[in-house]
Amino acid sequence: MRQDFRCDCPFTSALDVLGDKWILVIVKQMLIEGKETFKDFTESEEAIATNILSAKLKILEEVGIVVKTKRPNNKKTNLYLLTEKGLALAPILVGLAAWSDKHLRDIHPTIVDGEEMVFLRNDQAAFGNVLVAEYRKKLAKTVLGV
Repeated sequence: MRQDFRCDCPFTSALDVLGDKWILVIVKQMLIEGKETFKDFTESEEAIATNILSAKLKILEEVGIVVKTKRPNNKKTNLYLLTEKGLALAPILVGLAAWSDKHLRDIHPTIVDGEEMVFLRNDQAAFGNVLVAEYRKKLAKTVLGV
């Protein structure tokens, strides 16, 4: 499947890929929550329907944000792992979280708060760098058994 783009605008083109309500949620689940199998995603609190999840994972794979592979010690289980292109979305996710924290807390007061949000508020770049570094460590353990 070839991605269709509405126009040549870089902003609009990014939204053509990322603007769906589930795409960044799935990337967030991978980066922050450590989700990597289809079952992991279906058990998340966001409750994405399996048919939608399948379609979104396929899109993420086709555009190179995610790679599908097999677990080294269990060739039956598919793993979905972020690529460098996927990890490059970390600052966007951090920015969205910071915006939500600042501008939605008044209408959604139960948004998560705590040490991680304090860290995010104080230094978004460092917070994003930690997320990516932790993901890379987990990736090395998952794929290489390091």
